[in-house]
Amino acid sequence: MIHFYRSAAIAQGKLANAMGFAKEISSYLKEKHGLDVEVSMPIGGNPNRIAWTAAYPNLAAYEAASLKLMADSNYMEMARKGAENFVSGSLKDQLWRAF
Repeated sequence: MIHFYRSAAIAQGKLANAMGFAKEISSYLKEKHGLDVEVSMPIGGNPNRIAWTAAYPNLAAYEAASLKLMADSNYMEMARKGAENFVSGSLKDQLWRAF
């Protein structure tokens, strides 16, 4: 099992917008691509962060989903518009393997 984690720091004054965007894009990914993406916020440390998590059965499934997303112009436009809610350069992606 491969776990994908994406996190970003929320820009000052953009908390409500960032939360709305996070849920909107998560819903879009479920409806359009069948991806189960959860949205989370920390309960410790820096509270001004948001994360998206998804699980894939293997790396090939992750790669196939990623390629589909990069080819989805609606997704790319949503991501571009949503970027204003986050601190530039704070986006962090991680892949973890469960064993």
